[in-house]
Amino acid sequence: MRQNNYDGKLQQPVRSGFNAESASTDVINGIDLSGKVAIVTGGNTGIGLETTKTLASAGATVIVAARDIEKAKLNLEEIANIELIKLDLIDPESIDTFADKFLSSGRPLHLLIHNAGIMWVPLRRDVRGIESQLAINYLGQFQLTARLWPALKKAKGARVVNVSSHGHHFAPFNFDDPNFQHRSYGTLEAYGQSKTASILFALELDNRAKEFGVRAFSLHPGSIGGTELAREAPIELFKKMGFYDDDGNILPEVAASLKTIQQGAATTIWCATSPLLNTLGGVYCENADIAVVATDVSSDHGVMPYALNENKA
Repeated sequence: MRQNNYDGKLQQPVRSGFNAESASTDVINGIDLSGKVAIVTGGNTGIGLETTKTLASAGATVIVAARDIEKAKLNLEEIANIELIKLDLIDPESIDTFADKFLSSGRPLHLLIHNAGIMWVPLRRDVRGIESQLAINYLGQFQLTARLWPALKKAKGARVVNVSSHGHHFAPFNFDDPNFQHRSYGTLEAYGQSKTASILFALELDNRAKEFGVRAFSLHPGSIGGTELAREAPIELFKKMGFYDDDGNILPEVAASLKTIQQGAATTIWCATSPLLNTLGGVYCENADIAVVATDVSSDHGVMPYALNENKA
């Protein structure tokens, strides 16, 4: 029987030696990525930028997929081993154009890191009528992986890394009404199901792709300060959730619990490079190790069982 992570059979920490305070530079220490090619979506801001810097520092050639090329150029200047290609994950044609441009280079793809995502947005739909968080956080990952499949196989040893979130605890995937056509829209519910879908995708992708030398992982980077993820969120929402006081200031205990951007990128780097994962796949990780299975939605850590269900995957 082939090893898989259905129902969390492999969801046990492997004593990586890292923890919530580990930074991306700690995780990459001793790793040589010379000759490797990586793609990082959203690799020009936040933890994506840190991921790009870290991989490039280890010798990888990093293709940064960015929606705003001019902004990306400013953020990435003075970093060696970087290439930029425009990509807008809410636009299926943009995904195809990006993939065609990369495939035309004839290069293998060793690391595909799905970092880009959105959160806290009002109800929007793409040209297909698909809810925007689902379109970007999951379907964009799926389409880009599918289109880049020839390059992943060519690497003869590749990893696909989906940056999901603890936010998958907000909601399972709603197969009956994924686009909120027959139910009221909740931005966190939409976010949660999109991140659940990302975990299920990594689970099933790994099971189908490992015979071709491609392994897949999903992860929670942590709650991180200094990113652009909450740029559209109204301050009243954070007050209601108990993150901010009445004057709009973040509560000290909330601020103290946030990871730095370097710590936030650590789990992505670990999933992309750790030798401990050479014979494992389909697992959900956090704090630079494999996570446990959560006991209920209120758990502070771990992956929900519905995100590891074989039939749903």
